[in-house]
Amino acid sequence: MQAIILAAGMGKRLKELTNDNTKCMVKVNGVTMIERMLFQLDQLNLSGIVIVVGYEGDKLIDYISTLNVQTPITYVNNEIYYKTNNIYSLYLARNYMLKEDTLLLESDLIFEDSVLKKILDDPYPSVALVAKYESWMDGTVVTLDSENNIKSFLDKKQFKFADIKNYYKTVNIYKFSKQFSNTHYVPFLEAYSKALGDNQYYEQVLKVIALLDKPEIKATILGHESWYEIDDVQDLDIAESIFTKSTEDKLKRFQSRYGGYWRYPRLIDFCYLVNPFYPPTKLLDEIKANFERLICDYPSGMNVNSLLAAKYFGINKEQLCVGNGAAELIKSLMNKITGKLGMVLPTFEEYPNRKNPEDIVAYYPDNNDYAYTADNLIDYFDDKDISALILINPDNPSGNYIEKEDVLRISKWAEKKGIKFIVDESFVDFAYTIEPATLLEEEVLNNNPNLIVIKSISKSFGVPGLRLGVIATNDRNLISYLKNDVAIWNINSFGEFYMQIFEKYKSDYENGLEKFKAVRRDYVNKLKEIKNLRVIPSQANYIMCEVLSEYKATILTEELLSEHNIFIKDLSKKKGFNNKQYIRIAVKTTEENNSLVDAMKKILI
Repeated sequence: MQAIILAAGMGKRLKELTNDNTKCMVKVNGVTMIERMLFQLDQLNLSGIVIVVGYEGDKLIDYISTLNVQTPITYVNNEIYYKTNNIYSLYLARNYMLKEDTLLLESDLIFEDSVLKKILDDPYPSVALVAKYESWMDGTVVTLDSENNIKSFLDKKQFKFADIKNYYKTVNIYKFSKQFSNTHYVPFLEAYSKALGDNQYYEQVLKVIALLDKPEIKATILGHESWYEIDDVQDLDIAESIFTKSTEDKLKRFQSRYGGYWRYPRLIDFCYLVNPFYPPTKLLDEIKANFERLICDYPSGMNVNSLLAAKYFGINKEQLCVGNGAAELIKSLMNKITGKLGMVLPTFEEYPNRKNPEDIVAYYPDNNDYAYTADNLIDYFDDKDISALILINPDNPSGNYIEKEDVLRISKWAEKKGIKFIVDESFVDFAYTIEPATLLEEEVLNNNPNLIVIKSISKSFGVPGLRLGVIATNDRNLISYLKNDVAIWNINSFGEFYMQIFEKYKSDYENGLEKFKAVRRDYVNKLKEIKNLRVIPSQANYIMCEVLSEYKATILTEELLSEHNIFIKDLSKKKGFNNKQYIRIAVKTTEENNSLVDAMKKILI
């Protein structure tokens, strides 16, 4: 068997990275794509490797000569690479395909070794390597029957998003038998090129062959094997995070993204916190049904959006401001609040990060559960010179919860002290309570003039992509300031439409919370069975745990990501923990929770 690599393209979408070298010479984590691919092929005992070069071909040939590749390499030059596509490059190498079985690869691919093993181990002589279609993929897709026969090759014009569940993306690695090349592919390649020209793609030939009664080519479907096609700088960024050899570096790359994890379809995200049982399918379908109108129309201004949110929570619109996520409101509020701020540490760092360290007066719970009460806070801050006290309830990351009546007791204490009392209740709906624990009530706000309530709709309602949050207080001057401080269109039409309809789904939300609490209870019991893990009581949609014995939280986090595609929150470097070994893990669906429990049992032995 031989290999043919198509490497003639210019790689214009990689911009300055390909100004003076071909695309396959771009480095991924310090190693060029062509070097990685050649070394992988070198392990297969191939008879030879044919590389079709074009753009900056001489540089590529010179570079490859410096590599210690043992397999004989032959070069074919596509002199008109600038006006042809890969069908012509393959046409130039067609005679090699007639001589023996061939692995065909495009040079802009990066993949783990198991990918080549997958296609070579398939007993069928001619196969196309495919993967289940994901949103980040671009290019040719295929449909398959129950026996992995390729029913059709679809180009962009034939692609329908409504049918993506049936689509597979071609990985651009093929195995062609000598017989298939002689009887099918090369004859069709020659005919297609002569009829339609050289500015086409070689997949078009396979598309025609697939229409035959016996096309003699099947698909091999990748499972958990990692691969990526690098066409632009975004692809390069993703590929580097997937294929970094260092578990430490991989974790840092994922942590620095702060979201967008749909680009990693096999990743289970236990780091960022949402409601796993809301929104319901019907609500999502209603948004989908209005998608075209929403994406083409401007959203309303603050006055309308405040009215929508205030209506849902049963308060006056003059008491509330809507934000592009709670983070926007926190930033604006922290800019307005002067003087020293009291807060519990460790905490959600969006608050302390918005102030100078010397302006923070911190209370550190003196127990390993990081638990505290209303009396603890009142006693500690009673003689402190602070202008505001911040309480996250339930707290993040500990999950510590203070009952509503005690929170209101702190509010009255703060009022007497003449200080603002800021309560972030983003996770309060997840708490075990008989009566609603929220402070977003008109009577509560009216009776507590120093109280400021912040709530992340993203977290409670499971819609982080919409970026919605609210802040409420009876301090009308503060609300007026905040509304003037944020942008006139600070939320988009999808966020506004969600607030327009979400009251209809209130019962679904309440049912989802009940299901969540049952799942959390079962989850906690399973976590308690894991050796070298101490589970901290939590009233939120996350659990804080202490990693015991010689195990380190960072190492556990790295291993879960690298070995199990599970992403959790390492707390060891968070302010207030003093490098103690704690982690925070989200509560997700039962299936996902079980995956994490099983993975942790394999590591913490």
